[in-house]
Amino acid sequence: MSTKGPALFSNIGKKATDLLNKDYSTDQKINITTNTETGVTLNSGLVKKGGLSCGDVAAQYKYKNAALNVKADTESNVSTMLTITDILPSTKTMASIKLPDYKSGKLEVQYLHEHASFTTAVGLNGSPAVDVSATLGTPSIAFGAEASYLTSSRVFAKYNAGVSLTKQNSSASVILADKGDSLRGSYLHHLSKLNGGAVVGEVNRRFSTNENTLTVGCSYVVDPETVVKARLNNHGNLGALLQHQLTPKSSLTISGAFDTKALEKNPKFGLSLSLKP
Repeated sequence: MSTKGPALFSNIGKKATDLLNKDYSTDQKINITTNTETGVTLNSGLVKKGGLSCGDVAAQYKYKNAALNVKADTESNVSTMLTITDILPSTKTMASIKLPDYKSGKLEVQYLHEHASFTTAVGLNGSPAVDVSATLGTPSIAFGAEASYLTSSRVFAKYNAGVSLTKQNSSASVILADKGDSLRGSYLHHLSKLNGGAVVGEVNRRFSTNENTLTVGCSYVVDPETVVKARLNNHGNLGALLQHQLTPKSSLTISGAFDTKALEKNPKFGLSLSLKP
């Protein structure tokens, strides 16, 4: 698929969101990935949340421009996704279903063009939801919108719009979401003083409740194998994590969450171990 044009609408502001949220967790997780001689990639995961534990096993098989993913978890859910790239030039087609909910089937098509990107997703049931998104522009500046229409009730479940500006070392975005009830703006900048790390700021405004949330964060590259991150919002929620690469594809992440306005509360800690060959 071509990547010379604007990104999909779902990617607007994603770099800033990932820096502020990705890998932060207060759970205990372990993931082990192995590759078989037949070309199948197997992944086993176990998560402990509080006193509850759950797990899953996933398999992926790739053949030419197609990939089949199957995942089963300890709650008796089985999800399947078939992805085919370039059935038509610059397209990606995905068909998915999550059993035992046979009404969860969905067909999605993505199209990337030099000056535009489009996605369409339709539920495979009698009264499907129809999701569409479109982005126009270039890799440097893009305008986009998305909407979800419920054919059963003939109403729009959501409609959002956004704009993004991207430079070599920085990016900014503004998204009007929740049917116009919330506004989110973010700015991310990579700094050489952080050894390739970055600083980020995000402002969320919800008009119906007159509530504002300001979150700032940063990442610092200690060495080629180690990264530390931190974030803090105006409600006093502080998060920090350390991620260390054990091997080129395996990592250990230790994270913590603190309420600076209620120091009498115990902090929460998370641990994640990902092992890949």
